[in-house]
Amino acid sequence: MLTNKANSVIYTGVTSCLQRRIFEHREKLIDGFTNKYNINKLVYYEVCDNIETAIMREKQIKGGSRQKKIDLIERANPEYRDLYAEL
Repeated sequence: MLTNKANSVIYTGVTSCLQRRIFEHREKLIDGFTNKYNINKLVYYEVCDNIETAIMREKQIKGGSRQKKIDLIERANPEYRDLYAEL
């Protein structure tokens, strides 16, 4: 999950290469929602065994409430640190 500097917008996505995808968001190489709202801070991620599982998990997270997303982030990363450097 990604957010902006103020942690006011949450974006959930799936990718086969997290480091590359976050780089693309940070450098604004992708038009759309993340670019429009300056979403470039990685605050939560999960690693899945295969793409099918990853897509199912993404849909599960996206289908949940904003509060459930916040709770997921805050359990793993209460300071909303940018995790990009740890990849």
